[in-house]
Amino acid sequence: MSVLVLVLAVSAAFCLGIGFVLQQNAAAHAPLGDFLSPRLLLDLVRVPRWLGGIGFMVAGMVLGAIALGQGELTLVEPLLATNLLFALMLSRRQTRQPLGRQGWAGLVLLAGGVTAFIVAGQPRGGSAVTDPLRHWLIIGVMVGVALLLTTLAKRSRLSAAPALLAVAAGLLYGVQDALTRVCGQRFSAGGIAAVFTGWQPYAVIALGVTGLVLVQSAFETAPLRMSLPALTAAQPLAGIVCGVGFLGDRLRADTGALAWEAAGLAGIVAGVVLLGLHPAMPGATARARERAGAGV
Repeated sequence: MSVLVLVLAVSAAFCLGIGFVLQQNAAAHAPLGDFLSPRLLLDLVRVPRWLGGIGFMVAGMVLGAIALGQGELTLVEPLLATNLLFALMLSRRQTRQPLGRQGWAGLVLLAGGVTAFIVAGQPRGGSAVTDPLRHWLIIGVMVGVALLLTTLAKRSRLSAAPALLAVAAGLLYGVQDALTRVCGQRFSAGGIAAVFTGWQPYAVIALGVTGLVLVQSAFETAPLRMSLPALTAAQPLAGIVCGVGFLGDRLRADTGALAWEAAGLAGIVAGVVLLGLHPAMPGATARARERAGAGV
C-alpha cells in the first residue's frame, strides 16, 4: 500500500469526521418544515458552524478524490470509514465521555477490520469493464435502493427514518466516489476537456447535492448516533461494489482470502456501529425529543 494513499485517505477521513459533527450540531436547529427539501441547505448556509462543517467536508472530498486518483477504490473506501474515529474524538471533547470498553472495542474492530480487508484482499487495479450495461446496472441498483429507502423514510417519519436516509446517502456517496475516480482517469487521459465532455462530473455533482440533502435531513431529525454509523458503513460497501463491479479493481479470490475479506468487512461494520452508538456521540436534544414525540 502506498504511504501517500494512506496519508491522503486518513486525512480525508479526519476532515469528513470533523465536518459531520459540525454539520449535525447546526442541522439539529434547522426548521422542521425543511425536512428532505433543498430549502434546508438554504437555511443552513446562514449558520457559520454548518459552513465550517461543509468546509471540512469539501476538504475531505478533495483529499479523497486525490487518494482515489492514486489508489484503488477498494483500498481507499475502507480507510475513509475511519472518519467515525475522528467524529468520536470531537464528540468526546464536547460530551466529556470516557472511551470505555465499547469505545475501545469499536476502535479495535474498525481498525482491525480495515487492516484485515486490505491485507487479505490486496486491492490492485485492473482493466475497467467497458460494457455500459454493467455500469448502468450497478449504478441503477444503488440509486434505486437509495430512492426506495428515502421514500420509506419520508412516509414513515419514525425513529428509523434517520438511519434509512443515512444508508441512502451512503449508497449515493459510494457511487459518487466511483465516478470521481472515473473523472480522474479521464483527466489523466485527455485533460480537463475530456472530463467535462462525459456525463460523470455532472452525475458527481447531482449525487453530491442529493446526498447532502439526505444527510442534513437525517442530522436534522435525530442525534448523530442515529445516522452516522449507517452512513459510514454504507459508503465503503457501495464503493467496493462499484470498484469490483465496473472499475476493474481486483481482490484476492482464494478461499482463505475471501474469508478474511468478509471478516474484515464485518469488523468494519461492527466497529462503526459500536462507535456510532457510543455515549460520547451527541445525544438527542430537547428539540429532537419533541420531534420524536410528535411522530417525526
